[in-house]
Amino acid sequence: MAEIIKFAEIQEARRKARARGPERENLERAVQLMRINLASVAAELIDAPRAHQAELLTRVERLAAMIRYGMRMLGESADPGLDGLVSNRS
Repeated sequence: MAEIIKFAEIQEARRKARARGPERENLERAVQLMRINLASVAAELIDAPRAHQAELLTRVERLAAMIRYGMRMLGESADPGLDGLVSNRS
């Protein structure tokens, strides 16, 4: 039993080490870039003509969803996103 626990601990340590590698850095940069884009779209939305507001709102929704997903992948959020809302209503 101790060998199984030790093996699980080793696997967890390896997973954490990989998570801190270049993939994590790339994901962090991607989330930051999406946050910047979200702020830009929100600023555009303020003065946008009514005809363009629907497109901008769609962009806001997509960027927010991608940011939430990225944060969950980074382990920075326990927010289940829309999936959690749907399952809670059932």
